[in-house]
Amino acid sequence: MDACNKILITGLESLNLAFDEEKIEQLMCFIKLLEKWNKAYNLTSIRNTEDMVSLHLLDSLAVLPFIEGKYVIDIGTGAGLPGIPLAIYLPGIDFTLLDSNAKKTRFVQQAILELKLNNVTVCHSRVENYLPETSFDTVITRAFASLSDIVKLSSHLVSQSGVILAMKGQLPDEQDINSAKTTLIPINVPGIPAKRCLVKMQLT
Repeated sequence: MDACNKILITGLESLNLAFDEEKIEQLMCFIKLLEKWNKAYNLTSIRNTEDMVSLHLLDSLAVLPFIEGKYVIDIGTGAGLPGIPLAIYLPGIDFTLLDSNAKKTRFVQQAILELKLNNVTVCHSRVENYLPETSFDTVITRAFASLSDIVKLSSHLVSQSGVILAMKGQLPDEQDINSAKTTLIPINVPGIPAKRCLVKMQLT
């Protein structure tokens, strides 16, 4: 795991994110858990642990500066991405990680227990069926759906001044962007030459 540690630390430095030994240990523990469970549950198509560091950890943490407010929901979290890496870095923010796939939410629940993350709740549900008591300041998705579908499915979760953040591998089609309150933010992920983009949407 020495190579993974080096990739992680170099990447965090490139992202200008402060870190300590505890954060590095938690992030690497998450990758080890993901690698272990992936063999049986096929949680991610990425098999190489070094690639997991770049494509999962650093990709998730690259959007950290754009998280707003106290309450955040990660829709279609899958194996806990970007929710778990963000929760490790933002212990003062309450995260809800939602997914309709039971085996993935079981993994996420186990990861939360082993990482001792007290600021994370896991929910096994389809997003359109999820009716929480409180709304969220930030709704974030990663490779979840088209922008129009994201808005349609998750708008009931966003607080009045909240935002939707959609992590995209490339710039979305212009026809998918129909609001003056939509901002495109280029994202550079260390170790990943492919383009990344964050779409920020405000509904009110």
